[in-house]
Amino acid sequence: MISIGELSRRTGVKQPTIRYYEQIDLLQAPERSEGNQRRYGQRAVDRLTFIRHARDLGFQLEAIRDLLSLTDDPSQSCAAADAIAKIGAWISGRR
Repeated sequence: MISIGELSRRTGVKQPTIRYYEQIDLLQAPERSEGNQRRYGQRAVDRLTFIRHARDLGFQLEAIRDLLSLTDDPSQSCAAADAIAKIGAWISGRR
């Protein structure tokens, strides 16, 4: 388990942004240490890295939320992910 500072260093996402993503439920609330410090696992590192890359590509938070919901439920069709990606690419001008 790692601290929010280490999560920030590993992913390149600032600590206030990590807290914001937790508030809007893009990132699951972490476990807490006995001293009430946030403690993150590899899943949080992977998810936050994905979010950062998607933001770098110009995806809006709602599109990222939709993509993450597809990874949370892998039984969904790949067509949904393709549609979200195409819309995100069109919005960001990367057609």
